[in-house]
Amino acid sequence: MIKPNTAIAIVALTGGLSMLSAPALARDTVNVVGSSTVYPFATVVAERFGRNTSFPTPKLESTGSGGGFKLFCAGIGTQHPDITNASRRMKASEFEMCQRNGVEAITEVKIGADGIVIANSKQADQMDLSLQQVFLALAKEVPDPKGGDKLVANPYEKWSDIDSSLPGKAIRVMGPPPTSGTRDAFVEIAMEGGCKTYGFIKAMEKKEMRGVCHNMREDGAFVEAGENDNLIVQRLVQDKDTLGIFGYSFLMENSGEIQATTINGVAPTPDTIADEEYPVARSLFFYIKNAHAGVVPGIAEYAQEFTTEGAWGDNGYLVDVGLIPNPRNVRMETAKAVRELKPMTGDEL
Repeated sequence: MIKPNTAIAIVALTGGLSMLSAPALARDTVNVVGSSTVYPFATVVAERFGRNTSFPTPKLESTGSGGGFKLFCAGIGTQHPDITNASRRMKASEFEMCQRNGVEAITEVKIGADGIVIANSKQADQMDLSLQQVFLALAKEVPDPKGGDKLVANPYEKWSDIDSSLPGKAIRVMGPPPTSGTRDAFVEIAMEGGCKTYGFIKAMEKKEMRGVCHNMREDGAFVEAGENDNLIVQRLVQDKDTLGIFGYSFLMENSGEIQATTINGVAPTPDTIADEEYPVARSLFFYIKNAHAGVVPGIAEYAQEFTTEGAWGDNGYLVDVGLIPNPRNVRMETAKAVRELKPMTGDEL
């Protein structure tokens, strides 16, 4: 049964949102898509929300950040998602896509921080890599090992080919696909960070530089593993010579079987991620389609549950599953924006 306030909101919005078909209006469950990294946090909130309120448990789908934005920005109407999760900030081009399709009022919610880890089985030796070594291992083209300002197809087959102090094992790394926010963040932070240690690449025009730094090798050393990070974890447990790239929360969940590589000598921990001492730290978000709030029951209430101190605070239940909390002042400001459904202007991006 649709609540009276919801029915009024539907009637009021029907005239302005002609795309809302009669079948679409019947949906009474919050629809969330997006990041596989944010998915575990959102799932915990959704399950508690379903148990502790009169609203149905929100429906979640792990599509990757990029895939989530495409679905979210496709239009207004309850045939489209209400919320999208993202393990990176929305791009200006995605905001513009939303605007073109009538998704004009969007509330951005920064939920906390996360680290991207490179991990392997605890049955193998723990690795310590620099950002430059990560780039040299995974880039499609790298500076010529013979010297000079020239790029060549990646010749490195073993870790020891890059540095004799590294293991004499084949480079084999599983990671997320291009639709993933984890992939976006990894290439922008880790790959680009290592790439820019070479002066002639850093001096390139931005577009050319990003093409070099962000282009992952395709010869089998790097394997795209899809959006299910748990599959990567399972592979690491089975194959001690393979490394995997995923969010810190998956390391936490599987800490008995896998271990993190230290990057530039720093291990990923809640403290090193929160203060950005760990080199591959990033922020996590979700985005609310404001036009759907009041039409689909529970959108505002779900978002408010996510942003309570009991959920995302320093001692909240999301900390237990690996979320690194934002500073208290940031949490308070963001929670206020959620209560008010404060729309983005686009200038933030």
